[in-house]
Amino acid sequence: MRAFPPRVRVVEVGPRDGLQNEAAAIPTEVKVAFIRKLAEAGFREIEATSFVHPQRIPQLADAEAVLAELMSPGSPPLTTTFTALVPNERGLDRALASGIERIAVFTAASDTFALKNIGMDVRASLDAFTPLVRRALDAGLTVRGYVSTSFECPYEGPVAVERVCEVAEALLAMGADEVSLGDTIGVAAPSDVYTRLEHLLPRLPAANLALHFHDTSGTALANVLAAMEMGISTFDSSAGGLGGCPYAPGAAGNLATEDLIYMLDRMEIETGVSLETVAAASALIEGHLGRAIPGKQYHRILAALQRA
Repeated sequence: MRAFPPRVRVVEVGPRDGLQNEAAAIPTEVKVAFIRKLAEAGFREIEATSFVHPQRIPQLADAEAVLAELMSPGSPPLTTTFTALVPNERGLDRALASGIERIAVFTAASDTFALKNIGMDVRASLDAFTPLVRRALDAGLTVRGYVSTSFECPYEGPVAVERVCEVAEALLAMGADEVSLGDTIGVAAPSDVYTRLEHLLPRLPAANLALHFHDTSGTALANVLAAMEMGISTFDSSAGGLGGCPYAPGAAGNLATEDLIYMLDRMEIETGVSLETVAAASALIEGHLGRAIPGKQYHRILAALQRA
């Protein structure tokens, strides 16, 4: 068995990636309470919202109001960094006005998905993001990059690993300090993770890579194990397993944060995150969704509390 990292950094994406596809309108004050509870759990980085056009993602139309509350007096400790997705120059204008310190830009490794998701093919998105990222860096912000369809595309099928590498290299070259590679439709198995990383890691530093697994096929945790064996120590997850992409038909939610933290706790791998507090955050948001959320450990913890 290969060595696992002693500590893993978990980036909580539930407030943005988790909520973006929810049909029920969630009040701003509920989102703020959800994010504050997640910050209380110990996350150093939480993806709080997105500055996309409100007509594209109505659920996140209140980005400015959410961030204003989060960064007001009495907000969570300064050890929590809030990030927001920025799709274009107008989105960056809004981000700069909000006072946020970190943004994320979002592209894909397949042209069809990029066109459907952000209205540009991959090359055009990288050309558009280059001046945007430079402007953000000049303003003192830090930048994270996302590469969707890093394993397969719902429209084009398997994606060449060389294409994934080229897109990730381009994001790092323009100034992103980290690139998160997404299994957008949740089809990867550990063998896919091994083969992808064997190709990528000679060219991309492990310290600058994160992995973002959806659990459509029930393999997300197994994929985390495979990635840790290859030296990756940053993973995205979503409280309660919230999530799904409007441009990836059939894709299930993200890897549930509680399931990830439970596994890492049992393996004695440090995260600095309280499993029970994450579950409390999930319980807070579930009551406003009109549906049950899927996380296994979330439901185990709730059942234990009800028996107590």
